[in-house]
Amino acid sequence: MDVPRKPTRKRRRWLYAGAALSGIALVTLALSRLEPAAPSVARGTLWTDTVRQGDMVRQVRGPGTLAAEEVRWVSAVTQGRVERKLVQPGTAVAAGTVILELSNPDVDRQALEAQRQLVAAQSELANLRASLQNQILSQEAAIATVHAEHREAVRQAEVNEGLSSRGLAAPMDVAKARDRGEELKTRLEVERKRLGFLRESMRTQVAAQEAQVEMLRGIVAFHRGQVESMHVRAGNDGVLQELPVEMGQWVNSGATLAKVVQPGRLKAVLRIPETQVRDVTLGQPASIDTRNGIVKGRVVRIDPAAQNGTVTVDVALEGDLPRGARPDLSVDGTVDIEHLRNVMFVGRPAYGQPESTVGLFKLEGGGREAVRVSVRLGRGSASTIEVQGGLEPGDVVILSDMSQWDSADRVRLNP
Repeated sequence: MDVPRKPTRKRRRWLYAGAALSGIALVTLALSRLEPAAPSVARGTLWTDTVRQGDMVRQVRGPGTLAAEEVRWVSAVTQGRVERKLVQPGTAVAAGTVILELSNPDVDRQALEAQRQLVAAQSELANLRASLQNQILSQEAAIATVHAEHREAVRQAEVNEGLSSRGLAAPMDVAKARDRGEELKTRLEVERKRLGFLRESMRTQVAAQEAQVEMLRGIVAFHRGQVESMHVRAGNDGVLQELPVEMGQWVNSGATLAKVVQPGRLKAVLRIPETQVRDVTLGQPASIDTRNGIVKGRVVRIDPAAQNGTVTVDVALEGDLPRGARPDLSVDGTVDIEHLRNVMFVGRPAYGQPESTVGLFKLEGGGREAVRVSVRLGRGSASTIEVQGGLEPGDVVILSDMSQWDSADRVRLNP
């Protein structure tokens, strides 16, 4: 009869190996059908916000500085060397305060030469008047002499006519006396016309010389003004902000010597990104953060040109300024563009742009995980943006940059 045989050790090893391979295959198949584990993110590193329903204020924001509304640049009228600095920056000055003293020997010499020419012209005018007046007096004396001779000739003619009527004078003597009277009458008229011409000539010559004197007087005043400009004055009341010259420095005509501002009348000069300034208009309200208080203001000027990707916007400040406000102080400004009524909005995400669709992670499961959802964004503001679809009021979304998890649709939030 047959006796059953026990399996050998070699056969058992093959059975064990087959079973192990089958197990590995089954585990591999099961793992391949599992979804990859969600990446983990530390919640403390994320910035989140809650979707709200209500009124939203559209704003644009930009950095800037405070600047004086009234700035007076003091320039050099003429060339000169800086001899003295009488006032230092930060000092309050009045309109006539001398802040610098310059020197230039050429300016002094030109002023003296102009004064000499004026004195010479005035002396010539006085001599001309005296000479012409003497000519007029001489002419008046000549007229008086001729007038006397004419009267004498008329009387002599009348006497001769009386004698001739009685036969005591010859007709020739009568005619001769009449001719003498006519001659002197003509001479008298000529001399009077000559006097008129002398007086007219005197007026013309004196007027021309007076005009020359006035011109030289203006030149003297100009040179005196240049000499006086060596004492550089503030020009108006305010605070001396800049004095960019040193003693002994040579400055040319037109060079900037000082800057005087009125610290109590300041404006904010903001630099708004050119992509956001399109909605800014004159008269819109603004808030200026001076780091020491908030000051209300209103847009009064928008620069027509952009520089380095920004547009300059001037904001007139309303109300009292906080202590420490001064020109060139760095500030942050916010301009209110529009009030949106009863809209859904959320904090502006790091990478979301207005009027676009983006993927945002919405918190679920009690805040333990976040799921990517497609969100349609609308009009944007400086810190908030309108939500037109994809979220509901009360949803909490992640606003931080999540671009490193673009390949994941779900993330785990670690405490």
